Amino acid sequence: MADNIARVFADAIATDPTRPLLTWYDDATGERTELSGATLANWVAKTANLLVDEAGCAPGDPVGVLLPPHWQTAAVLLGCWSAKLTVVDAPGPVEMLFTAVDRVDEAARWPAGERYALALDPFALPMRQVPAGCADFVGAVRAHGDHFTPYPEAGEGDAALLARAEARAAELGLTPGDRLLVDVTRHPDPVDWLLAPLTAGASVVACAHPDPTRHPSRAETEKATHTLP
Repeated sequence: MADNIARVFADAIATDPTRPLLTWYDDATGERTELSGATLANWVAKTANLLVDEAGCAPGDPVGVLLPPHWQTAAVLLGCWSAKLTVVDAPGPVEMLFTAVDRVDEAARWPAGERYALALDPFALPMRQVPAGCADFVGAVRAHGDHFTPYPEAGEGDAALLARAEARAAELGLTPGDRLLVDVTRHPDPVDWLLAPLTAGASVVACAHPDPTRHPSRAETEKATHTLP
């Protein structure tokens, strides 16, 4: 059983970094964003460098993530796991906190060293107005390096997360090369929409607020082999 999320991610994109790995839809906004493995890896590396070089995070440090499913959330989570940080979603002291702009008030109750806000803009544009006490994640992360060498050891929670992900992938019948279409509004757990496909060597089409009338055509267009409605 795999016990290192960074290695699982690297293995998932090694065969063909150019193939679509994560395709994001939001039917409430009309957004569609497609990331190859190489593009997502670039965002992951920049995030990990932000965490280590700018925030000074060390392996095992807790990092708060108050974000909904989104392709930028995938970059944040994988960046944290690449830096061997412990991702938490319950209030408590953390070295760094990532928050969606609509959860800034909730985030203010967390003791945090650094705070980064995400507008989750479809084109990853910088925010025009940054919430007080926060930095703009997109503006900050772009300045960091495109490559990050993960620590060789697994993060503290990697084994447990990957065990759940492998069990979920087996339950869904995912195998290498498969493509999972998932309703992330109903299944917000990153084990469902991110880690399970990665552990199986599959790609994912993640849909927020999906319009059920578009489901059959989307599954066909995206060449989905499995669905999680």
